[in-house]
Amino acid sequence: MKFRPTLESLLVTCVVAGLVAVSGVAHAQAAKTPAAPTPVAPAAQAPKQPHLPPVNPANFTATSPSKAAVASFLKASWGYDPNRIYEIAAILKTPAAGVSKVVVFVAEKNNPQVGSIQFFVTPDGQHLIAGNSILPFGADPFAQARALLQKDANGPWSGSASRNHELVEFADLECPHCKEAQATMAKLRADFPQARFVFENFPLFEIHPEAFLAAAYGECVAKAGGNAAFFKYVDNVFTNQANLTPTDGKTTMDNAVTAAGQDPAKIAVCADSPAGKAAVQASIDLGQKLHVDETPTLFVDGRPVPVGAMPYSALKQIVEYQFSIDKATTMAAK
Repeated sequence: MKFRPTLESLLVTCVVAGLVAVSGVAHAQAAKTPAAPTPVAPAAQAPKQPHLPPVNPANFTATSPSKAAVASFLKASWGYDPNRIYEIAAILKTPAAGVSKVVVFVAEKNNPQVGSIQFFVTPDGQHLIAGNSILPFGADPFAQARALLQKDANGPWSGSASRNHELVEFADLECPHCKEAQATMAKLRADFPQARFVFENFPLFEIHPEAFLAAAYGECVAKAGGNAAFFKYVDNVFTNQANLTPTDGKTTMDNAVTAAGQDPAKIAVCADSPAGKAAVQASIDLGQKLHVDETPTLFVDGRPVPVGAMPYSALKQIVEYQFSIDKATTMAAK
């Protein structure tokens, strides 16, 4: 399944919708105007810069969250993108006690079109509501998820032994989008050797009938052969994912176990045992605590990132930015 809405994907979607609406009006007006003759030698023009609408001080009627709190949240969320400009346009009271409505004007440099996004902040200041999603809010909105992952994301891992920076992937071995995401994960491992990469099984067994057993096989391969054997198993399963079916799944898993240098008979016994199943369930429980409901889901130091939903260059920027924030926070705490 595709990646669930995240802070970045949800808010950017709202912005894009706003830009499309503005653009549509502009095009409709232009269509009514006769076209001017094309100059023989048109002079090069610099891209037009966006002009954010003026902010009305009367639109700040709520006492919480403060403008500074919203600004800190937006910096944590969007600071990785130097081309994005924005202005807090309103923090308004609503009929619901303690619930505030926040409006933000947003644009991209060298693009004259301006959009806007809006969300509601809960009375405790810990969450925002946008569309159908409830997301963390605050100056460090990903701290709680990061702490939970550092404590409980104990799946097979590669990369750094340190947990200062972690990229935790929740994946389903029968999920086509998870298979596609592995190329991106390989790039991230190459570009961020200082990070610990953790694989957490999150089988969506309601729609993927072989996913839970494939995950249990993987957990048992890791127990028997270590992390390296686990990733050889996973690579082989993804390569032969088309054969991970009720009729051919057992053979596919056994072949992957063999490719990982382990004994298929012993792994099968382990996967069917309470301990083998419990290992998968523990990973599922962790994902549910983090509100994971689709795969692949990637957390960068606790920050959910839409793998595959953006160019790799943008994804890399987000990882670099999040790591820089967390490095500064860690050093300040010492």
